[in-house]
Amino acid sequence: MSQAEAAYEERPRRRGRKVLIGFVVLLLVLAGLLVVADRVAAGVAERAIADQVKQEVAKQDAQSAAPQVQVGGFPFLTQVLAGKYEHISIVLTDVQGPVRGDTVSVPRLDVDARDVRASLDTIRSGQGEVVAERVDGRGTITYDSLAKLLDRPGLTLGEQGGKLAVTAPVDILGVKLTVVGTADVTVRDNKVALRFNNLNAEGLPNVPLARTLLANYAKGISVDVPLPELPFQLNVRTVEPKPEGLTVTADARDVPINSAG
Repeated sequence: MSQAEAAYEERPRRRGRKVLIGFVVLLLVLAGLLVVADRVAAGVAERAIADQVKQEVAKQDAQSAAPQVQVGGFPFLTQVLAGKYEHISIVLTDVQGPVRGDTVSVPRLDVDARDVRASLDTIRSGQGEVVAERVDGRGTITYDSLAKLLDRPGLTLGEQGGKLAVTAPVDILGVKLTVVGTADVTVRDNKVALRFNNLNAEGLPNVPLARTLLANYAKGISVDVPLPELPFQLNVRTVEPKPEGLTVTADARDVPINSAG
């Protein structure tokens, strides 16, 4: 085969490779644009839901920093068309809720909403309901806030060996002592039930009356403490003492996670 014939056959091959490469590049560019458009749309929805969550928190007479919202699942646009979203995570920080005239502090409340229903018009206009089939919440109440609700001067709470620990100054039969001990913590009617069954005080006078007074003090701080009303109709299920505070888990079903417009 002559050199001219070989060059003639090589040109179509090169032209075909260039077309194929160009087609692949075009597909990659289109895919990238779709991903960008998908994330932009998700960002718009996240901001809209965050605004509505802010209204929902205000309905509980509570305050928090600006909600952080993230819509899970990919692609987002197919979820928009279906009007159903796999997962929406909401983070509320610096939450302040009223209880008995005091303020209970929840430094962080994590909320996970699953199988969320929201029409395209609701996402676009911010009007209408965003309803989740299931909502799970997890937050931590500071020990300082909890101690204020017990209304005992000098009383401090903390965690010791996985239990709620208490330290408090008391005056028993004219002797100033420091009471220490732990409490059993349970949930009852959306309240935290504290039962201090094991209190001791070094130097306690060894007389029956002194022990009776100590037992009466334990009963006085063994109370059911109401929790601030949580957003999204969350009901408290468990409480667990942790070093950073009293960790609360809560859930709810078929609830709006926004204020209906």
